[in-house]
Amino acid sequence: MNIRNKTAIITGSTGRLASQIVLAIAEAGANCICLYHKNSAQAKKLEREIKGISENVIARTPKADEAISSKKRDCFAEFILSEAEGLAVTNCVFIKTDLTDEETIEKTFAEIEKSAFAKVSAGKFPAPQILINAAAVFDKKLIAELTFDYIRHTLDTNFTAPMLITKKFVSLVRRKFKNAKKPVAKIINLTDIVAENPPAGFSVYSASKAALICATKSLARELAPDFTVNAVSPGVINFQKGTSAKLKKRILSHIPAGRQGKPQEVASAVKFLIENDYITGQIINIDGGRTV
Repeated sequence: MNIRNKTAIITGSTGRLASQIVLAIAEAGANCICLYHKNSAQAKKLEREIKGISENVIARTPKADEAISSKKRDCFAEFILSEAEGLAVTNCVFIKTDLTDEETIEKTFAEIEKSAFAKVSAGKFPAPQILINAAAVFDKKLIAELTFDYIRHTLDTNFTAPMLITKKFVSLVRRKFKNAKKPVAKIINLTDIVAENPPAGFSVYSASKAALICATKSLARELAPDFTVNAVSPGVINFQKGTSAKLKKRILSHIPAGRQGKPQEVASAVKFLIENDYITGQIINIDGGRTV
């Protein structure tokens, strides 16, 4: 699939990895519907970066000044349009939402279908053909610290939400692209290598990601040939703040590449899976060889 001028839904778009994914596919010319929960500051920052990408594209056209002056700001969404033919100029919309609530998911997709598309020129913002499930919560909890609410919230965010969002996405694609060339759409889930080798203290988180891996493989069979369904499974991507030098050294000793990964490397893998039409049901580990 050519990313250019396709529309992607990205959940958890303000997250550390998801932000890089948004930028990577925006730079490739995708329209982005960015769902986020609380981080409005990061959403605005990401919006400005996407705006910069589009302005760079517009600036290379003969009618740069006219195109740039035609942009309009609407609410919290920035729609960047170009009248120049053939350009992959990114349109983006940010939607603040809670994906752990089924009713809110329904309302979010209603907004995607009605409000978002109504605010841009006809044909400039086509129906979504790419879904990237990147929203997640990540906490260390020993067995003695587990609570019902913690378990439910982790599973709701990391597994239930992606499943319900995928359900809505599949329904939308089937209605909008009845006779399109197959595969019609791409679904990419962000999992984690701890699903294969769970560390102490991450039993619930690891289980939630393992469930998403199983769902990825099952859905790849169920939805073929109209959809490809894959997952990207990151390893150590930038150490968390406060990680001691001793712990960093110990972790790196188990990584053949000898270093931590970069968010851009995860984003590149996601972009690759969007562009490749013959890969489905696969879990791509981006871990420097740690799981070898």
